[in-house]
Amino acid sequence: MRYTVFVDGQEGTTGLQINEYLAQRADIELLKIAADKRKDLAERKRLINASDVTFLCLPDAAAKESVALVDNPRTCVIDASTAHRVHPDWVFGLPELCPEQRAKIRASKRIANPGCHASAFILAVRPLIDAGLIAADTQLAANSITGYSGGGKSMIAEYEAASGSTALKAPRAYALALAHKHLPEMQAYTGLTAAPIFQPIVGPFYKGLAVTVYLHPAQFTRTAGPADVQKILADYYADEAFIKVHPVDLDATTVNGFYDVEANNGSNRVDLAVYGNAERMLLIARLDNLGKGASGAAVQAMNVHLGVTESLGLV
Repeated sequence: MRYTVFVDGQEGTTGLQINEYLAQRADIELLKIAADKRKDLAERKRLINASDVTFLCLPDAAAKESVALVDNPRTCVIDASTAHRVHPDWVFGLPELCPEQRAKIRASKRIANPGCHASAFILAVRPLIDAGLIAADTQLAANSITGYSGGGKSMIAEYEAASGSTALKAPRAYALALAHKHLPEMQAYTGLTAAPIFQPIVGPFYKGLAVTVYLHPAQFTRTAGPADVQKILADYYADEAFIKVHPVDLDATTVNGFYDVEANNGSNRVDLAVYGNAERMLLIARLDNLGKGASGAAVQAMNVHLGVTESLGLV
């Protein structure tokens, strides 16, 4: 069977990557909008409603505008913006979230694509909440380091224009007011009753992301060491093709003790690793912020919704 797909916002970082994923597929017909009609509401409406699936790769306000254009009940909308991620009428597009999530994605015509930082944090923390090791009211803290492509076209241009200077050579912490836009979904889909203390950092590299969650065993509901945390994660994701839970082995998961943030670039994979000891632990989730953190996740959700092989077109 052949499906028609429209990418509204096809020239943005996420839209370009989705187009690249889908252009190689024989089961997909990509609907294109002419360059001079990208802001033409009538043309966008026509293409959205002619599609089986429309991806919204737009700012929040524009994404809401596009949703209002849908009048074809068969059109599935997958929104990559933050506009609908915790909306009660939208399904969160993270198939690995819990056992029933794939059925929800399959049945829904409104799917909200997860944020990059949020995907890593949720995949790391949700199993520990579900297992009862961490109480829902625990105040967790985490940071994330990510490549500059996460900032979109303007940040990419800023970094690439400064390639000959030292201005952007060092990592830069941001969202220091502790109100990052991913916090609502990080709280909602882990089951936490309080948003985590979350502090992201942009690094002088194009893509790659690692979220580090700080685990204090004194906050656990029962005695547990790194191996116990690792087992909870490994059991939770035992059947997940895109998620690898590594053994507790510093030498096997680092290069001379250094963690490679870019190791999953070009893929839809997520790595989870636990470090530390009985007194303090780190839980790290690594992914490609443009892959599983954005475009790859959107395509994976589309595959689930359409009922085709979930990994089709992904690596």
